[in-house]
Amino acid sequence: MTRTRPGLLALLALGAGVVAIALQLGLGAVGLSKIVPQVTLAVTLVLIAVVVVVIALPVRRATRAARDRAADAPPRPRVDPFYATRVVLIAKASAVTGSLLGGAAAGLVGELLIRPVSAASSVWAGVAMLVGSVLLLVAGLLAEGWCVLPPDDEDQPPVASHP
Repeated sequence: MTRTRPGLLALLALGAGVVAIALQLGLGAVGLSKIVPQVTLAVTLVLIAVVVVVIALPVRRATRAARDRAADAPPRPRVDPFYATRVVLIAKASAVTGSLLGGAAAGLVGELLIRPVSAASSVWAGVAMLVGSVLLLVAGLLAEGWCVLPPDDEDQPPVASHP
């Protein structure tokens, strides 16, 4: 599995922001109430980010132990590969979701700020959603990075010395 690319995350955030602005303007044009994110969404995103980091900790400990282990040290217990795979998938999904929701939150906040009249509570709720989304994105990328195995010494080709 390849690491999540920053360009893809930026493209997803940009697309979600454009869709959010267009949706807000369309809702306003037909006379419907506009979307105002709830603060509980931001709290939920932060809690999910914490869970993603916590479930990635055993994998990080196992990969660091494999890298830092001395040659004469007893082997550490290995992490279940199915567990590690699930953690990587959850981390990747969290990064993509954080990017999409962050872009949408930025679009909502941007549209709220260009309105002639907007409630301050709506703007702060949008900013809270943006912060929660960015934390979810960072937690996903961090957990994904923790699941990278160090290269094995026997898998590396010998380094040729030049005279």
